[in-house]
Amino acid sequence: MPTDPTRPRPLLRFDSRAVFYPPDEATRAITAPIGIGSSFQYDAVSYQRVVDGERKAVNIYGRCGNPTEYQFEAQMAAIEGGDACLATASGMAAVSVALFGLLKQGDHIVCDWTTYSSTHELLDHRLTDYGISTTFVDMANPAAVRGALRPNTRVLYVETIANPTMKVTEMAPIVELAHERGVVVVCDNTFASPFVMRPLEHGVDLVVESASKFIGGHSDVIGGAIVMKSALLPPDFLEQIRWNTMVKWGAPLAPFNAWLLLRGIQTLPVRVERQCRTAASLAAHLEAHPRVARVWYPGLPSHPQHEVARRQMPRYGAMLAFDVGDADRALRVVTGLELACFAASLGGVRTTTQIPATMAFLDIPEGERARMGISPGMVRVSAGLEDPDDLIADFDAALAAA
Repeated sequence: MPTDPTRPRPLLRFDSRAVFYPPDEATRAITAPIGIGSSFQYDAVSYQRVVDGERKAVNIYGRCGNPTEYQFEAQMAAIEGGDACLATASGMAAVSVALFGLLKQGDHIVCDWTTYSSTHELLDHRLTDYGISTTFVDMANPAAVRGALRPNTRVLYVETIANPTMKVTEMAPIVELAHERGVVVVCDNTFASPFVMRPLEHGVDLVVESASKFIGGHSDVIGGAIVMKSALLPPDFLEQIRWNTMVKWGAPLAPFNAWLLLRGIQTLPVRVERQCRTAASLAAHLEAHPRVARVWYPGLPSHPQHEVARRQMPRYGAMLAFDVGDADRALRVVTGLELACFAASLGGVRTTTQIPATMAFLDIPEGERARMGISPGMVRVSAGLEDPDDLIADFDAALAAA
């Protein structure tokens, strides 16, 4: 029997929102079909709807969007607590489309010093070519944020949990500072995922996610998303930048990737809950290890923003970092692991390690890396779904051998 459209849908909790979406109208399949067509045939009615501006109501061309992508957008908006979502080809496409959709020549951004390397390079070395400037500050210091705001500041950019130092910014003070001046707050929620924190619920205007990470969860798909809930932006802002930015740049999410991400969302709560528990166990063990100089994990009382994280997030995330003293020792540790892997990216079911200073942040000048708090001996860990005791034994063996 078809679902009764007049029956009110209950306000679902997060786990239910992740799992549920209505069956496909055409087939009644409970799993969304993959709409792989690149072109779609018009009739007189659909043609007129496009002419009248109802472009998303009609399948036009694969670069403009596709049915599977629209289903993924609806699910992302639901789990982030947003009003609308725009899917993109990657996380960096989400960052770029959002910023270029918001900014013009002469505008100014305030951003935390510790920001993902590609984002940092975009702000510090690429947007400058278009007359857009950025001031980098410590977002954990509201006074520094206030001092950096200018009359031409249009965007305040922050990460929920900073890559790779795990810094946690208290959202309420900086959102209040920004909104007093009509400044849009953009938050990269990749390291947390909407299971750990939903920044839109804290007043943030736009969330960007690399859906390749925890959303997909299996290290087999690339995609991104921009999710909006904002009184500062027009309700159709994401549709505006779909057509004036994303479509013009040719950065749509492929249908099969959208389908993989839809599947990933349905297991997001169970995966990340387990990954958070494992990360907490591993962080506590490493903090007591004699060959580890320091551990960064928001769930540890030693973390500089532990109290902020405790108030702001019901869980502390599945990411951590630790320092073994120098780059050579860090390399010996990560290459000595057998169960955990040494690879790029994060958020998958396998525990993944990397050396940020010489991998993700290699192109950032050494002085800037130091200012970000990224040391040569830092090892970043994305906790997976392995047995925690097996992982601890694996890290112990690698540390002993190093």
